[in-house]
Amino acid sequence: MATVRASCPDCGDVEISTDDVQVRVCVETSVGSYAFRCPVCRAPVAKHAEAGIVHLLVSSGSPLTMWRLPAELSEAHRGPALTHDDLLAFHHLLETDGWFAGVAAMVKG
Repeated sequence: MATVRASCPDCGDVEISTDDVQVRVCVETSVGSYAFRCPVCRAPVAKHAEAGIVHLLVSSGSPLTMWRLPAELSEAHRGPALTHDDLLAFHHLLETDGWFAGVAAMVKG
């Protein structure tokens, strides 16, 4: 188990164990990041990581998680974009009794 120096936005430089650093890499884009909980203030911290940093952390013992972009990103989107007025109308709908039946009636076709 190695010790690495990381930076907390509130506490500045801190030393943490590589066991306490979670490394994540996106399968599709190869973009990496790492996350840890600051040992001083206990706040969660997440940072972008270049490939060299990812390799260094993983080879030092940090666990690696590979993740995928949501499939919805590659779906075709049809129809007009959602507007602020649409969102406000939906919010008002959710405040009414029987809102679920109203929404279900809108999508039955």
